[in-house]
Amino acid sequence: MAKHTVFESRYAIGPNETKSLDTKGLRENFLIETVFAPNKIHFVYTHYDRYMAGGAMPVDGRLQLETIDDLLKEPFFLSRRELGVINVGGDGKVEVDGTVYEIGHKEALYVGKGAKEVFFSSNDGSSPAKFYLNSTPAHHSYPTKRVTKAEANKIELGTAETANHRVINQMLLHKVLDTCQLQMGMTELQPGSVWNTMPSHTHDRRMEVYFYFDLPEDQAVSHFMGPIDETRHIWMKNEQAIISPPWSIHSGAGTSNYTFIWGMAGENLDYDDMDKCAITDLK
Repeated sequence: MAKHTVFESRYAIGPNETKSLDTKGLRENFLIETVFAPNKIHFVYTHYDRYMAGGAMPVDGRLQLETIDDLLKEPFFLSRRELGVINVGGDGKVEVDGTVYEIGHKEALYVGKGAKEVFFSSNDGSSPAKFYLNSTPAHHSYPTKRVTKAEANKIELGTAETANHRVINQMLLHKVLDTCQLQMGMTELQPGSVWNTMPSHTHDRRMEVYFYFDLPEDQAVSHFMGPIDETRHIWMKNEQAIISPPWSIHSGAGTSNYTFIWGMAGENLDYDDMDKCAITDLK
């Protein structure tokens, strides 16, 4: 295993197996409790579409995205993968094969398949960058590109009356740049709003991971998952992530407003390919 890299594998399970799980079992299978650790790169490898979600938090010097011999069995991490990066901490840098990209707070970077050397660093170790990372298998190499919030495709949804007024920032999406299958964006809940992705939906041709942040330390989010007619909930804290299988809804309500990053992978790149359900159909 790489010197600064910690990883764990999660095997895919279906709705029938999931309905028998207790709270501990749900959390062990779907919740990613630790995303960031000082001077570490932490990943969870899920067998839903072989998605990897994690974080890099450089405090003292640079962190290199090294291959994981026990898992990837490739000469470098991005031999057969693409990578999405969104910084949720202090300003930092990502160096890709000698080119340095300044990545500020809530800015993103796409790194294409075939990049050999990737380094993460913080501009100020006392306020370290926190690079949230998503990676998926890739069949083609697309150019590395930085995307700011201003460059994102923005969609405003919901209302204050229904407590779900939010702004969706589509950042690593085909409307903004080319990717193989990875899609990422950031949804910001406005003050007074707490519900995300409501009305809810599923999409059988792709899976998703949610990462919650900008949440006060004394507040929490209740994330809802499961089939439309048999939902479950998992309580989550700031800077935690959760895996959403293709058969599951993915929605949440917080005790405060917050921001979350969504990442998706599967066989299509159509953001609107989803099977929606009415709020009154949820059980």
